[in-house]
Amino acid sequence: MLDQHHTRRFGLPTATALVMGNIIGGGIFLLPASVAPYGTLSLLAFVVLTVGAIALALVFGRLARRDPSTGGPYVHARAAFGDFAGFLSAWSYWTMTWVSNAALAVAAVGYVHVLAPGHASKGMDLAIALLALWLPALANLAGTRWIGAVQLVSTVLKFIPLLFVAVVGLFYFDPANIGPFNAGGGSAVGGMSAAAAILLYSYLGVESASMSAGEMENPERNVGRASVLGTIGAAVVYLLGTVSVFGTVAHKDLVNSTAPFSDAVDAMFGGTWGGTLIALAAVVSIVGALNGWILMSAQAPYAAAKDGLFPAVFANRRRGVPTVGVFVGVILASLLTVVNYTSGSNGVFATLVLITTFSATVPYLLAAGAQLYFLLAGRRDEVRTGRFVWDLVLALAGFGFSFWLVSGAGYAAVYQGVLFLFAGVLVYVVIAARRQSQGADGAVAGEGAAVAGDGTAAAGDGTAAEAGIP
Repeated sequence: MLDQHHTRRFGLPTATALVMGNIIGGGIFLLPASVAPYGTLSLLAFVVLTVGAIALALVFGRLARRDPSTGGPYVHARAAFGDFAGFLSAWSYWTMTWVSNAALAVAAVGYVHVLAPGHASKGMDLAIALLALWLPALANLAGTRWIGAVQLVSTVLKFIPLLFVAVVGLFYFDPANIGPFNAGGGSAVGGMSAAAAILLYSYLGVESASMSAGEMENPERNVGRASVLGTIGAAVVYLLGTVSVFGTVAHKDLVNSTAPFSDAVDAMFGGTWGGTLIALAAVVSIVGALNGWILMSAQAPYAAAKDGLFPAVFANRRRGVPTVGVFVGVILASLLTVVNYTSGSNGVFATLVLITTFSATVPYLLAAGAQLYFLLAGRRDEVRTGRFVWDLVLALAGFGFSFWLVSGAGYAAVYQGVLFLFAGVLVYVVIAARRQSQGADGAVAGEGAAVAGDGTAAAGDGTAAEAGIP
């Protein structure tokens, strides 16, 4: 009875909030300042990237119609390309999630300092970061019912101030604050690509509904809807918020701003209360994102463990949640956070975060490739031409968007990310060898049982003959 009380399938509103909450973490609060050096052409890059992200969201929706199982990209990669590709997808996604969770927890510390200024210490910062990790983890362990509640509440709370700045800021818009179209001074294409390299990672999380398809109501329809609605909702907040900040904060000040949304509120209404408001929204945003990403960190190994491609313990679930995956993911994120604060290895930490942003693209590429495979390897005569062409265009656009993500990561991140990805090959070798060994042992045991059965049958035949039974 307790398990039923805490287990509830996600409806469309909760699934949409999961997508929006995972896409929008704490980065949005610095985004306008990050792209300001490239000028207003960064807004054009936003539009192009949004089209690519929506195409990828539609691809996940199409794939969920084929197989609405928990695990999303992993499930589809394995179905199309086999166990090894499926494992690489799950491995990449899993490592990306728990390292990114550590990064989000560290980011929360800075905003907490704005809310509660004082004498900071490494010990206190570490405690705040660990609290930011474990509070959402406890909500996850309480079951899908509580995950959904936290996600809905946090999404609403963080979008109120963001939408406030995005909408009200348009009434304070001053064209004189807008910088040049191409502030970098080089070619427009080069400037847009440079801006896109920063913006690309703003859409990580578009796959969130697909990852939790098995816990959703009517996933065949709702995965696609939630993915598209969540992506569009995030894009609207991103674009309107950036436009409003561009028009309320002078370009020369925005380029050097460390809190652009706070500066925008202060410019609109005066005073300094904007910083406190935005810091509070940022903390809520990060906690909400951690709530969703901690669930994501458990879903990929859960799906792989069910197929024997991850240790079996990851397949354990209680109250609709893979509890072992939640525990392991948050413990690894906590250890990485402790290393960050105690060893002073900030450079290593930043490198790992960059590697994992590359790792996120591996499941995307494999999922888009899987859709292309299903379309091209299927029986064309059973597919309506218009739908086939549209699905093919979407799959190619999703693949192109994912490929752009890889290129935007930079040479160093791709090089190191590939090494990190290949480290998973050793894990796969051990798991695959153990599966093969267990399969062989099972086959031998089966053959022995068959031989024993034949002997028993022969003995039975002899007994029957001796008894004169035909």
